[in-house]
Amino acid sequence: MESKSVFTFFKKYSILLGALSLLLLSGCQSATFEPINANSTGFFDHNFVYPFSLLIKGIAGFFNDNYGLSIIIITLVIRLLLMPFILKQTKNSVQMKEKMEKIKPELNALQEKYKDKKDVESKTKMQQEMMELYQKHNMNPLASLGGCLPIMIQFPILIAFYYAIRRTPEIATHSFLWFDLGQSDMVMTILAVVIYFIQFKVSQIGMDPKLKQQMAIMGLMSPIMIGVISLSAPAALPLYWTVGGLFMIVQTIISRKIYASASNSTESK
Repeated sequence: MESKSVFTFFKKYSILLGALSLLLLSGCQSATFEPINANSTGFFDHNFVYPFSLLIKGIAGFFNDNYGLSIIIITLVIRLLLMPFILKQTKNSVQMKEKMEKIKPELNALQEKYKDKKDVESKTKMQQEMMELYQKHNMNPLASLGGCLPIMIQFPILIAFYYAIRRTPEIATHSFLWFDLGQSDMVMTILAVVIYFIQFKVSQIGMDPKLKQQMAIMGLMSPIMIGVISLSAPAALPLYWTVGGLFMIVQTIISRKIYASASNSTESK
């Protein structure tokens, strides 16, 4: 439907982009996982992956070579640094949703008016009237395109941290809790899958039922791909995904409550 195409674009495709990033991480497994060091070539390796590797080793050394704790700390710090961007995205999403709900009756009437008219002239006229409707309610539907910024910022950072974990050989020689960080662990794999599935469900809270249905398959892609990768990957990776997923669940719940309550208080004034 035209009324929600712009608004829902990044809600739908941010999950797809996340799944595609996991596909990228699961590929190129020949020379990509060679140990990273100061002599590693390539802009991304030298400026992103290697600094993360040094950071992992530095924090682990501070905590008596506890590499599991180091991964947890860095994951939380990354998520905290990205939080302002995610909160802004959530705020924009909540505000846009409220505005769309207010003008929905007028949009439905407009769509009903042109539903049987398929010629180019009628479609152009419908678009013009739709833009006039947005202007009438001081709405900029293209503002939701700013939702891609947090995604674009996250990917290079998270991908670099992923490869730093895979390419820091010291991690594989240590254990954390009940598992060896360098060996695959079924319990951690299951935890990572479950946490990311819950995170997807939490992200759907308050979403339009039709949009939920559209996103169902794409929303399952990330947990499934995390599970597939984790089955043959060191347990350090599902540890990283589990911690990141838990943080996003808490962040989503808190931010939704904050902006929903703020919106309700504004309307009551």
